[in-house]
Amino acid sequence: MRYLWLGMAALGAMVSASWAEEIGDAENGARVFRQCVACHQVGPDAKNRVGPQLNEIFGRRAGSVEGARYSDDLKRLGADGLFWSLDTLDLYIENPKIFASGTRMNFAGIKDPQERHDVLAFLRQYSDNPANIPEALPTAIPAEVELSAETLAIVGDPDYGEYLASECTTCHRQDGSDEGIPSITQWPVEDFVIAMHAYKRKIRPHPVMQMMAGRLSDEEIAALAAYFAELE
Repeated sequence: MRYLWLGMAALGAMVSASWAEEIGDAENGARVFRQCVACHQVGPDAKNRVGPQLNEIFGRRAGSVEGARYSDDLKRLGADGLFWSLDTLDLYIENPKIFASGTRMNFAGIKDPQERHDVLAFLRQYSDNPANIPEALPTAIPAEVELSAETLAIVGDPDYGEYLASECTTCHRQDGSDEGIPSITQWPVEDFVIAMHAYKRKIRPHPVMQMMAGRLSDEEIAALAAYFAELE
């Protein structure tokens, strides 16, 4: 297993000179990172979403962001001495489930080494460790669809959401596992609402989801969002 070395608590703070000088293209990394924004935020005002915010990721102990939901596996690796460095992050995003088999991160990984290095160059701009890279300017990644304050303020009824969820759970697993279809369990309410409206307006290109979302009212979408956000 590639994580046998995790007992070396200082590993995350060690960065080779070659990586420091030739990590990747941060501008392209910002483009590649778009596949991550459904779960992660980075930059000013970044918050935990499905996954933790990624500011100050370099030098951070795994599983340590307050308020973020982690798998027991990742929390255990952090307790055993895993810190995020260029090397450990590169291994993790190549194939998260090989690196930490019980991870909640339902993502197949980035197989292309250059794309991984570019994403890491982008993320590194938001860490002051290594200190030779200053904080980056704000990078705004707009929401897929702009919703009115009234739509976002609708408080969904999770019991009604449970009633509506039977069609969702024919494909999405209620236990949060990933069987080739991403988990929607414990999604933040706003993320769920925005995603469903993006399908409803045919901004997200999935014909089945477009059809399903097109049948739902704003109140029904809010109810589903409330149900899945609370689902354990």
